[in-house]
Amino acid sequence: MLQRLREDVRCVFERDPAARNTFEVLTTYPGVHALLIHRISHCLWHHGLRWPARFLAYFGRWLTGIEIHPGACIGRRFFIDHGMGVVIGETARIGDDCTLYHGVTLGGTTWGRGQRHPQLENNVVVGAGAKILGPICVGEGARIGSNAVVLKEVPAGATVVGIPGRVVTQRGEDEARRERMARRMGFDAYGTTRDMPDPVAVAIHRILDHLHTVDQRLDENSHALRTLGAAVDDSRIREVEAGDLRDLGLRAEEPAAETAGTDSGTGTDNT
Repeated sequence: MLQRLREDVRCVFERDPAARNTFEVLTTYPGVHALLIHRISHCLWHHGLRWPARFLAYFGRWLTGIEIHPGACIGRRFFIDHGMGVVIGETARIGDDCTLYHGVTLGGTTWGRGQRHPQLENNVVVGAGAKILGPICVGEGARIGSNAVVLKEVPAGATVVGIPGRVVTQRGEDEARRERMARRMGFDAYGTTRDMPDPVAVAIHRILDHLHTVDQRLDENSHALRTLGAAVDDSRIREVEAGDLRDLGLRAEEPAAETAGTDSGTGTDNT
């Protein structure tokens, strides 16, 4: 249980830039509270203690605004951002590394018993207000757009938008490459697609493509020069990580702060 809690807290820092420290996450994030309560109620449910499990889930709903049935199966590193209004039904199945935003419903379309709620495979992201209804499967790595209503199976890697939900794109190798580069640089550009009318998303995609091309060309040129006898370093270029950019930003701000302090001390008016 403690190991799971550590994973749950760590994934908050990976997916929410507003998270500052562990104490803040543990005390003010309703998604973490709802998941912790569900872990306990789910254990009670499978040990036959149905009423205590339902009552604990009811308490969690009152505390967090997130309703998770004790019978729902949830994988590791699950993150509910904001969380208010999220509903997860009894027979829902959620894989590892999934993310849900506020107002999401994983609901049923029948009153019959048996499997009647959706299954989310690993690495699925569901946008705010989306509704996924019925015993359908959302494939690994799929993205469900905000306010979409999904009633049919979703292929792995697809992006679904609209009412009723329709697949606007399926990610190929290019999209997967952009996703990997975006993650290394510390931002999430892979939730949008070229088909969406978002100039910022299109610009980010072009930047990612350009960076990939520059890396590839530089690597090829270095190998060619080395083959011709030039004393160049043709070792693999170290990949840029998000921490490198954050450190660079901090160092860049320090001189500016010192300059501002000097100006204020001398009373110089630069306007």
